[in-house]
Amino acid sequence: MSSISTDTPGAVTEKRGNLVRALSWKGAFWIAAGVPPLVLFSIGGIAGTTGKLAFVVWMVSMLMGFLQSFTYAEMAGMFGNKSGGTSVYGATAWLRYSKLIAPLSVWCNWFAWSPVLSLGCAIAAGYILNALFPIPLADSQPVLDWITANLSSLTADSPRVLEYITANPGTAPADAVQALLSGDAIAALTPAIRNWSALELPIPGLGVLHFNTTFLIGTVLMLIMLAIQHRGVNSTATAQKWLAVIVLVPLLLVGLVPLFTGAINYANVTNLVPPTAAYSGEDGTWNIGGWTLILGGLYIAAWSTYGFETAVCYTRELRDPSRDTFKAIFYSGLLCCVFFCLIPFSFQGVLGLSGMLEPGIVDGTGVAEALGGMIGAGRVVAHLFTILMIMALFLAIMTAMAGSSRTLYQGSRDGWLPKYLGHVNEQGAPTSAMWTDFAFNLFLLALASDVSGYFYVLAISNVGYILFNFLNLNAGWIHRIDSGHMERPWKAPTWLIGLNTVLAFVNALFLGAGAKVWGYSNALISGLIFAALIIPVFWYRHYYCDKGVFPPEAMEDLGLGNDDTTLGPRKAGFLPYLALILGAAIVIWANWFFVLPG
Repeated sequence: MSSISTDTPGAVTEKRGNLVRALSWKGAFWIAAGVPPLVLFSIGGIAGTTGKLAFVVWMVSMLMGFLQSFTYAEMAGMFGNKSGGTSVYGATAWLRYSKLIAPLSVWCNWFAWSPVLSLGCAIAAGYILNALFPIPLADSQPVLDWITANLSSLTADSPRVLEYITANPGTAPADAVQALLSGDAIAALTPAIRNWSALELPIPGLGVLHFNTTFLIGTVLMLIMLAIQHRGVNSTATAQKWLAVIVLVPLLLVGLVPLFTGAINYANVTNLVPPTAAYSGEDGTWNIGGWTLILGGLYIAAWSTYGFETAVCYTRELRDPSRDTFKAIFYSGLLCCVFFCLIPFSFQGVLGLSGMLEPGIVDGTGVAEALGGMIGAGRVVAHLFTILMIMALFLAIMTAMAGSSRTLYQGSRDGWLPKYLGHVNEQGAPTSAMWTDFAFNLFLLALASDVSGYFYVLAISNVGYILFNFLNLNAGWIHRIDSGHMERPWKAPTWLIGLNTVLAFVNALFLGAGAKVWGYSNALISGLIFAALIIPVFWYRHYYCDKGVFPPEAMEDLGLGNDDTTLGPRKAGFLPYLALILGAAIVIWANWFFVLPG
C-alpha cells in the first residue's frame, strides 16, 4: 500500500509514483461534464439512420445509460484504491472465471473512449478551417463574379453540359451551364490549403490514412490537451469547470429557447416511423429493415449517452471515495439526461429531418451555424457559436483523455497491460498512458480526417464499448454472489441490478443488429479483431513479464492472495459462462436476423 499523508488540512498527497488524492466529487463531475457535447458528434448520423425517431432513440438510450450507472456506482464504491473507471472494477468480478475476460473488459473500454480524441480533433480542425479558410458559397459575390467572367467557357452543346443533362434528366441547358460553372467557381476559389494532402496511405481491410491539413491541425490540438493534463488532475478539473460553464450554459439555452418561442414545429416530431432507408429522409414502415435502422441508432447513441460513467474513473484520486463516487456518477448522469433529451428534441423540432440531414450536420462542421439559427441569431452570434463548438469539443476531448489514460494506467498496475503505462509524473498524471493515447489517436486521426473514415472509426470503437458494457453489467451480479462480504458504501436496489442484467443482453442485441447500419458491413468483425488484440498484449505482460503471477496490489482490494490458487471460490458456478454464451448467441442471431431495408 502507498503511504498517505494528510499534513495539509483538506488535502491528501501520496508518495511519488502514485496518483494523488486531490479531487472532490465536484472535480470528477466537472471532468465528466465533457460528455454532453458528445451528442453533437453523431446527432446528424443518428437522424439519418432513424429518421423522425431520432430524438426518441436519444431519450431511450439516455434512460438506459442512467439506469445502468447505478450498477457501476455500486462497484466503484467497492474499490476506493483503484483508478481507471468502471471497466476496472467490473473486470475484477470476471478474474476468478477467466484471466482473459478481465483485461478484455478494460481493453474494450479504452479503445471505445480513446477515439474521442481523434474524432473531436477532426471536427474541431474542420471548424478552424471553415473559420480561417472558408469554402465560398454558391451565391457569394466572388463566385458570381467568377461565373460572369467565365460564362463563355461553356456552351449548351459542350460535352460537359451534355453529360450533365444525361446524368440529370429534365435539366435545361442553361441550368446545366449554371450548375457546372458554379461548381467550377467554388473549386477555383477554394483555398488551396483545404485540398492539401502530403500523403494518402491505403490500409487493406481498414481504410485510407489521410495526412492532410485536418490531420496537422488535429495533431496540434491534441498536443495542447496533453500539455494541460500533464499538470495533474486538479489542473484538468479546473480547466474543465470553466470550459463546461462557458459551453454548456449557451448549449442549454439553445435547447430551451425554441420551446418557449414556439420555434418547434411539432410535425417534425410526430408520425414516428423509421425511414425507408438510411439517409433517405422518407417515412417507412415498422418492418425488419426499419427495426434494423432503429437498433443501429441505439447502437451508436450508446457511445455518447452511456459515457458519463467516466465520472468514476478517478476513484483513486478522490479525497473520500466512499462518498464521492456515487455523487460523481449520479449528478453527471442527471446532467447528461438534460442535454441528451433536450438538444436532440429541439434540434429536430426546429430543423426538421431535412435540416438534420444537411452535410454540415452529419459531419459535425455545420452544427455551430445551426445552433445560431435555432435562436434566430445573426452572423456575429453564429461565429460565437463556432468558437463555443470548438471549446465544446475541447471539453469532450479533455474528458476522454483523462478517463482513457487512467484506464491504461490501472490496467498496467493490475498486471493486464504493459508495465510502462503505470508511470506517473510529479503531479500525479499518468503521462506514459497519455502519450500512448496520443500515439494511438494519431493513427485514428489520419483515418478520421476524411468524413467516411470518421463514422468508420466511430462504428468500430463502439463495438468495444458495447462489449465492455455487457461484461460490466453482468459483473454487478457476479460481485453480489462472489464478493458479498465486501463493503459497499452505496448499494443499488437488487431489482435494479437484475434489470441492468437484462439491459446487458439488450446491448448485445444492439451490437449484433446495429454495427452494420453505418455503411460498413465489416465493422463488427473489425471491432472484434481489435478487441482480440488484448490476447498478445496480456500474454506478454502476464506470462512473459510477470511469469503468470498478478501483482500484489491487483489482489489486495479483493482480499485475495497472490497466486493462481487463491483467486477465491467461484460461487456463481457456471452462470458467468452461461451469460457469455447467451450474449454471443444474441449477437450472432441479431446479426443474421436484422437486415437493412431494400
